[in-house]
Parts: sequence; C-alpha cells; structure tokens
Amino acid sequence: MSTRELAEQFREEIVTLRRALHQVPEYDLDLPKTQQLVLDALEGLPLEITLGKELSSVTAVLRGGGGPGPVVLLRGDMDALPVTERTDVPFASQHPGMMHACGHDLHVAGLVGAAKVLCAMRDELPGDVVFMFQPGEETTGGAPIMIREGVLDAAGRRADAAYGLHVGSSSQPLGMWSSRPGSFMAAADQLSVRVVGAGTHGSTPYRGKDPIPVLCEIVTALQMMITRQFDVFDPVVLTVGRIAGGTKENIIPDDAFFDATVRTFSEAARAKIQQASIQLVEGLAAAHGLQVEADYRVGYPVTVNDEAEYNFARETIVDVFGPDRFRERPNPRCGAEDMSFVLNEIPGVYLNLSACAFPDPDAAADNHSPLANFDDSVLPDGAALLAELAVRRLRRTPA
Repeated sequence: MSTRELAEQFREEIVTLRRALHQVPEYDLDLPKTQQLVLDALEGLPLEITLGKELSSVTAVLRGGGGPGPVVLLRGDMDALPVTERTDVPFASQHPGMMHACGHDLHVAGLVGAAKVLCAMRDELPGDVVFMFQPGEETTGGAPIMIREGVLDAAGRRADAAYGLHVGSSSQPLGMWSSRPGSFMAAADQLSVRVVGAGTHGSTPYRGKDPIPVLCEIVTALQMMITRQFDVFDPVVLTVGRIAGGTKENIIPDDAFFDATVRTFSEAARAKIQQASIQLVEGLAAAHGLQVEADYRVGYPVTVNDEAEYNFARETIVDVFGPDRFRERPNPRCGAEDMSFVLNEIPGVYLNLSACAFPDPDAAADNHSPLANFDDSVLPDGAALLAELAVRRLRRTPA
C-alpha cells in the first residue's frame, strides 16, 4: 500500500486531532495540553518517546525493521499565537486571546499522520525516523533548545536529512506545494534604539537636547543606507514598527525610542547590516551632540534549502502528486523560521503547502490574521509526503 493510500486511511483521525488542537492553542515553550494530545495520538505506536526538559517538546524515534541504517528527521511546530480568533469554525479556540493563526495545528496533525503511516511500513524501512514535535517557533525559538537537548542525535547517531512543511491560508490554490533551492526564508533580527537628550520646554528647544528629530533622522537615514550600501540582488528589509517619545506637545522629552525588524537573505548581508546600522545610529547621534543606546539582537538565521535535497523533494512531489501540484518560488520569503537552526546542522528542505479555504487565494486572510482559515482536507497529503520523503531517503542512502 502506498503512503498516500495509508495516509487516507488515517484521514478521520488526524483531522479530528487537528480540530482538537485548534481548540486549545498554547503559546511559547510551555504547551502541556498540546503535548498531551500528541502523546495520546502516538499511544500504542512502536516509538521511543522522550519529552523535553526545558520545553514541552515530544521526540519520537521509529526503528526501521531493516536494521541499522541512515536516519531521517521530520519536524512539526506546535505553538499558537496571541491572536483573538474571528473565524466561525465550530472548533474555534477555547483559549481567549490565543489562536492557531499560523496553521501549526495542521503541522502537528500531519506529523502524527506521517508517524502512523511509517509505523505501518516499519518492516520496510532500512533505517530510523525521528519525529520532532517542537514548541516555541513563534517566539523564543524552540528548535535550538531541542537541538541542545539532543533531537538531531535522538536515534543514537546524527540524522542524515531533515524535512518539514508549513501550511498557508492564502496566496496559493488549495493543495499547491511550493519551495525553492538555497535561501528560502529570511533571517530575522531586531534593532532597538534609544536616543538620549535633555528635556526642556517646547518653546525653548535650544535650552535642551531634543531627541525626537534626531530619532526621525536616524530612521530615514537607515532606509537611505540600505539603498546605497547594499546589493539590490541580496536585499535587506528594515522596518521600524514602533516609535515612542514624549508626553505632551509642548514638552521636549529626555529620550525617544524605536524598534525595528531587520530581514536578510545571506549571512554576508546580515553581518554587514549589523555593523553598519550601529555605526550609522551612533554617528548621527554624535553629530547632534546626543547620546544613544543601540542594541542589535540576532534572531533566526536564514532558512537555506540544500540544493540536492530540494531537487529530491521536488521530484518526489511531482512523482506522487503530479507536476501541476508544485510551483518553484522565484524569490525567497521575508518571513523567518527556526527550522533554519535544523537546516544549519543537517541537509534538508522546507516546503510550503497551501491549505487555503477560499476559492480566491489572493482574497483570503493571511497567516497570523484572526480571520486565517485553513482547510484541513490537505492533511493526508501532508502526512503522505513527509512519510514518502522519509521512505525514499532511507532507501537511497547506504547505511
């Protein structure tokens, strides 16, 4: 029986699981209800299960019946977002202010489905599979914690390849797969700046040091710097999302602040913007005789798909689902992913699968929206592909 046929047999189970998960969204690293639902779904399967120490992770190892061999890791993230759901689905969130607005409930259910499929094929597997159920993708980064706790070596030896998928609620027709080789998603860092001046009355600015116009000049200068110092074909996206300063129109404050997100697609551009942004901020503040506190915080790295693994995954999708179900993305995506930490350690590929629930994908609400709606009819396909990638990769790689 094929992976698609097996996955179809588990359709009702994994759809039911997804909807149960959707009702109890949990945030960050501590996901006790989510973890228990995963453990209940895996109960009775021939898996070696360990739980995280610093987070509510689940790591499950399937030993193939074909003896020791290569190892494949399959990953699904589990956490939700601090979003108040505004959909009308009958299984909407029961946790006020929390929602699975990014589709991680589908990721968990799909990975459980893949585990069920592969357990049914256990005797045919010439190697082992590690199932990585990971909290904290939306926040502090659960992947590096799980790596530190040994997920990449959970089978007793380092995984040879890693695969994961992310569902989308818009932009692509339902059931469409997409990805690209090389840089697939951006690195995401944060720049925080405090300009320190000296407060005074608004009628006599010369008696103080006004931080607000200096802060504004820094914001516009950063945009100019990007257009003049960075290669347009290795882009940098710097967006100031928060500015704060002052209490009243006729009072010059002591200080002013901004926070920005910085997105890059190569480690070279990332290193350059980190140095250049701090240099610019400090230089402009000094030119006006003001002090500045600038903090550049490094976040998730660039998500890079190994070219050979990407070609393998694309060929597998085309073979299993047909050529009309795959699109190669011409450009990387500006979103960031902590699957990047896994792919920095072992070769692999990250894929997108459209779960758009609306006829017009361009009119549908995006991931992270309180109106985001995901069609869980794609769950068997997601489970089947993860399982198929594992089977083919294990058979391809010698022990």
